[in-house]
Amino acid sequence: MARNSSFHGLLNLFVEHQLLTAEVAKKAAEQCDRDKKPFLSYLVEEKLIDATAVANLCSIEFSIPLLDINNFDVAQLPSDLLNEKRILKHQALPLYTRGNRLYVAIGDPTNINALEEFQFNAGMRTEPILVAEDQLSKVINTLFESDSSALSLDDFDEDELSAIDVDDQSPATNQDSDLDTDDQPIVIYINKLLMDAIRKGASDLHFEPYEKNYRVRFRIDGILHEMGSPPAYLASRLAARLKVMSKMDIAEKRVPQDGRIKLKISSKKSIDFRVSSLPTLFGEKIVLRILDSSIAMMGIEVLGYEPEQRALYEENLKRPQGMILVTGPTGSGKTVSLYTGLNILNTPERNISTAEDPVEINLSGVNQVHINSKAGLDFASALRAFLRQDPDVVMVGEIRDLETAEIAIKAAQTGHLVLSTLHTNSAAETITRLVNMGVPGYNIASSVSLIIAQRLARRLCEHCKQSEQLPEAELVKLGFKAEEIAAQPHFYHAVGCDKCSGGYKGRVGIYEVMPMSEQIGKTIMEGGNSLQIAEIATDEGVNSLRRSALLKALQGVTSLAEVNRVTSF
Repeated sequence: MARNSSFHGLLNLFVEHQLLTAEVAKKAAEQCDRDKKPFLSYLVEEKLIDATAVANLCSIEFSIPLLDINNFDVAQLPSDLLNEKRILKHQALPLYTRGNRLYVAIGDPTNINALEEFQFNAGMRTEPILVAEDQLSKVINTLFESDSSALSLDDFDEDELSAIDVDDQSPATNQDSDLDTDDQPIVIYINKLLMDAIRKGASDLHFEPYEKNYRVRFRIDGILHEMGSPPAYLASRLAARLKVMSKMDIAEKRVPQDGRIKLKISSKKSIDFRVSSLPTLFGEKIVLRILDSSIAMMGIEVLGYEPEQRALYEENLKRPQGMILVTGPTGSGKTVSLYTGLNILNTPERNISTAEDPVEINLSGVNQVHINSKAGLDFASALRAFLRQDPDVVMVGEIRDLETAEIAIKAAQTGHLVLSTLHTNSAAETITRLVNMGVPGYNIASSVSLIIAQRLARRLCEHCKQSEQLPEAELVKLGFKAEEIAAQPHFYHAVGCDKCSGGYKGRVGIYEVMPMSEQIGKTIMEGGNSLQIAEIATDEGVNSLRRSALLKALQGVTSLAEVNRVTSF
């Protein structure tokens, strides 16, 4: 067994302070090499050194707090972190957590591997607490009443994870069968992260390598949270496993790649992940987006539309022709709105075709086309093909250029219902974007029937939200009407509890639903700008995104802080 500098430093420290003679230290080291035993444990077991004296010395030399574990209540140990194999392997014991830190009892102050492994598996930063070796061994043996030489990184419930099955059918994924047994903990660790992400309702997982550390984050309710920090040296193995699962070329690390994972979590339930790899300075960053097909079955009543907004959307979905545009930045819930509309329209009497980049959710009964620009299949060519196949409803993932816009408008004008998206900040700005693309105003006015701008705001947790009262002047500044203020509204702010994430749980849609009225159409044809269109829409009773968000705060659904975060533009 090769000895590192930390080992030699510890040995010299004991000799220097006359806890050991040089001769005894040398013989003990040789014996430990032959028996492959931890040096400090061997010295204490053979009564060659006083464990208490060692603990006192190391506490001073290494500036690590010292604990008399005999005075510690072992009933308070974190039961979910008491993995027998790991604890016996390292002779280290998780004591308690505080915030995002895990405090671990160790007898050997140089046992860095133990701290790194507990940090990796617990997803928390670790802090050492020094305990005399004989005291620590006694507590560990009492806890488990057994000795074990089984060394494993795994501290997860394998019965729970055994139901997970990755749909690996391509030649690339067959490499997984050749994984070294040392990589099995990596496989289980990633499976556990995927399951945790699903349970927590995350939308994305980020695997990020840096020079001296590695970070795993989940995006929950639109906000990123750090969920784990495995050792940096595992970066390449974690990336390789994720690329194998998503059928990427694991040998190619110089260019971005895209893939997909289908995770079968039961015989009746599977979750798809869209995977993207990106070469960075210190390795490949991998991002997984969770694509849960169940969102397509969500009823429109749960999305957060106000009654009049929902009525407008449903009314326009019933029209035989026209164009419905859903706008907003990435992550604003446009896909959910579109798929909810498609699900309402998806009946045996209708021929529905979609062009998507990529196809995120499979919809039975809908003809979905995956855009492949390299092969010449772009949105425009897919739309032209759709119009030769007698469609009733056409969905275009995004209008990106004039050619796609012109074909979509022609389809909307010739007896087809067209649904699509743009990346704009508001409903009125969508008109400006189409005009800037080169679409004539009369074509916009005659084809577009409804524009929905949207955002997602976090819902307040019903278990811990607390009411607050605000001065009238502040409410006026926020945008509330005089009659709303006179009604003495109650607002709520986020607190946080064990049932939520920082006082929020889930998200709700914030919408601006603008129909194409006669006055708005006239303004478009006269070359009016987005400010003029927005003013007319407001006069006609259309709630802006800001106004819709304020209504959600009045209803106690979200907080004013969240309103400002979401609609600060």
